[in-house]
Amino acid sequence: MILSDKTLQIITDAFQQNFELYGEIGASLSIWQHGEEALQLGSGWKDKSQSSIWGPETLIPVYSATKGPASATMLMVLEKHGLSPDSIVKDIWAEFPVEGATIAQLMSHQCGLPALDMEVSVFDYQGVIKAIENQKPAWQLGTAHGYHPRTYGFLLDELCLRLEGKKIGEVFASQIAAPLGLEFWIGLPEEQFPRVATLYSGKMTKSDMESGFYKAFSTTDSLVQKTFASPKGLQAVKEMNTPAAWQSGLPAMGGVSTASAIAKFYQAAIGEIPLFSAQVQQWMQQLITSGEDLVLCTPTAFSCGFQLDPLDSFGSKKRMNYGFSDRAFGHPGAGGSHGFGDPDAGISFAYTMNQMEIAVLPNRKSLHLIEALYS
Repeated sequence: MILSDKTLQIITDAFQQNFELYGEIGASLSIWQHGEEALQLGSGWKDKSQSSIWGPETLIPVYSATKGPASATMLMVLEKHGLSPDSIVKDIWAEFPVEGATIAQLMSHQCGLPALDMEVSVFDYQGVIKAIENQKPAWQLGTAHGYHPRTYGFLLDELCLRLEGKKIGEVFASQIAAPLGLEFWIGLPEEQFPRVATLYSGKMTKSDMESGFYKAFSTTDSLVQKTFASPKGLQAVKEMNTPAAWQSGLPAMGGVSTASAIAKFYQAAIGEIPLFSAQVQQWMQQLITSGEDLVLCTPTAFSCGFQLDPLDSFGSKKRMNYGFSDRAFGHPGAGGSHGFGDPDAGISFAYTMNQMEIAVLPNRKSLHLIEALYS
């Protein structure tokens, strides 16, 4: 697959349609192939008042699109210390509450720790770790998986601290962001604050409320509702527009980035830019678990920290969030940010924006662009 000028024009037209058809305010798109950026677009406004123009250099909180770079960091740390995803978590973190769990099971959302019974702030690191250590898993290890949207970052941070003496954000900055020249931060420096655009929340419709996930999300004391409130804080979009959120350094949801940085990260993740070893690349791509997700209430598939498109019983993709290749992997962020790498085509993709939509998986705006990319 070669990205021709015609294909790039089709993608550019589709990008503009996101503003005309879907009410985009500001957005960026970056597509790389074989080590080079083939397309970089940025348009619109950083805020609804149209006081500041959005460009390719604009930064925006990308929520769970942070999980990809954070997971890659964890895998690099494991390799450095002679460990692997098959290593046992309790051998590193003795107080971890799930007996026999491997790091692969932790990183593929199988340990049953998405929700915490103890009420603790997302800014209270030690409090969250204590709550995790005292938490009874929501399901028995090996029987299911369910997305850990918020606790996932604390799980990675604690493992990283015990191995490296540093949290994920600091290791990512020195071992991945700096070598690649990425404008992606898990813990944003104050001098970068003026570059950050304002996020705007999406509106929930009646059909959203009746869907499986949002119906569970709206059910008092459901696993889904407790999961997205654990730990508490930074639930509201307006909270994500604050320096406290940008500087939080949360590996599950605290990243602030350009689209180009996300796409370049995935270009390295698929080996088109030298950085990761072949072993780490394999760990990023290798399917660990697939099936009905107890938190997202839809089929999902995970490697060590990355999503893949789940397959049906005939081996065909159930959806196309990550393009045509069965080997493609990445991670979306709440409301619409999205990034992935396709090792078969040598392509990586990233989309960032500030007008969020109600969706827990990639939404129509990024899917519209992916369809154009593979047209």
